[in-house]
Amino acid sequence: MALFSDYPTASPRRPRRSGTTGWVILGVALVAGVILGLTPSPYVIERPGPVYNTLGTVPSADSDDGDPDGETELITIPGETVYATEGSLDLLTVSVVGNRENRPSWLAVARAWLDPSEAVLPLDDVYPADVTTEQREEQNATAMVNSQTDSVAAALTHLGYDYPTTVSVVGLADGSPADGIIEAGDQVVSVNGVSVRDITELRLALQDNGTADAATVAIVRDGEAENVQVTPIEVDGAVIVGISVTTEYDFPFDVKIQLDRVGGPSAGMMFALGIIDKLTPGALQGGENVAGTGTINQAGEVGPIGGIQQKLYGADEAGAEWFLAPADNCDEVTGHIPDGLTVFAVDTLDEAVTALEALAAGGDTSALPSCPAA
Repeated sequence: MALFSDYPTASPRRPRRSGTTGWVILGVALVAGVILGLTPSPYVIERPGPVYNTLGTVPSADSDDGDPDGETELITIPGETVYATEGSLDLLTVSVVGNRENRPSWLAVARAWLDPSEAVLPLDDVYPADVTTEQREEQNATAMVNSQTDSVAAALTHLGYDYPTTVSVVGLADGSPADGIIEAGDQVVSVNGVSVRDITELRLALQDNGTADAATVAIVRDGEAENVQVTPIEVDGAVIVGISVTTEYDFPFDVKIQLDRVGGPSAGMMFALGIIDKLTPGALQGGENVAGTGTINQAGEVGPIGGIQQKLYGADEAGAEWFLAPADNCDEVTGHIPDGLTVFAVDTLDEAVTALEALAAGGDTSALPSCPAA
């Protein structure tokens, strides 16, 4: 095999190639970099946000000692016996970089595409054109308040407390079959004689009725009880009567949750677990560091959330070894689990408690439902 070509080389008298071309290429690259760094993209970036231990404290300007840089307990239950806790039950957040007024550059988007802990989403998916940033923040704040109330309800229901509830109508959808029959401010008591104590029971009662016949809905309006007839319709597989309702609870004692500047409903399950741990002797998870996410309702049903891949990385960065994920999110979890993190799949609060009790017992957890790593 020849080490040198048999063809003659260029004449040694040929002028040396100028470096001008190289400088032009470098200049073009620099200009392109500047343009990419300054040009707004039609995307936003999701990345892991702050992590909060529901058993611990959070910064608060309203802390008891008056120190604006002080700390306050995330969950307090005044007047009740609260037991010592160990380890952590971390709730996770996602930070969104960019909005309609301040979009990330193409360069930032390119970096995020290469980072497995970040996600690039179309701007319109996160900030719809007909919703302002302020409206979105207000919606998230309302969802957080509701999730806190529902988490208290779920925790106390799990612990066997009995308390009265009221399902109240807050509005009607356009074209609602209940228009002119049910009004905002009405209380929904039952459907076809079946008591309705929360939104879940209302949904199930309407599902049982179906759309073929009118449902008998018992309501209380201005203190007067009456029965009305409404024929439900089906929308996206759900049987509805076109009313928006909220559940109001009369808890036997106060549970206060302090968490500022965080929105959305996805912390509900972790709030509920923190409450249960504080109201029961011993460390619920045996002092382990556990993170998790998922919505919750009074019945203890755990619902899916967004941004779970970023939350997995947030949990890993916070030092968690165990993760509680809604079972309905497993398809997004598999293939994105950081090394050293075990993910349990849960459908209900009871299943989440069972997983934590298994960790506390130090036994074999391999039989517990899980999201496979791959």
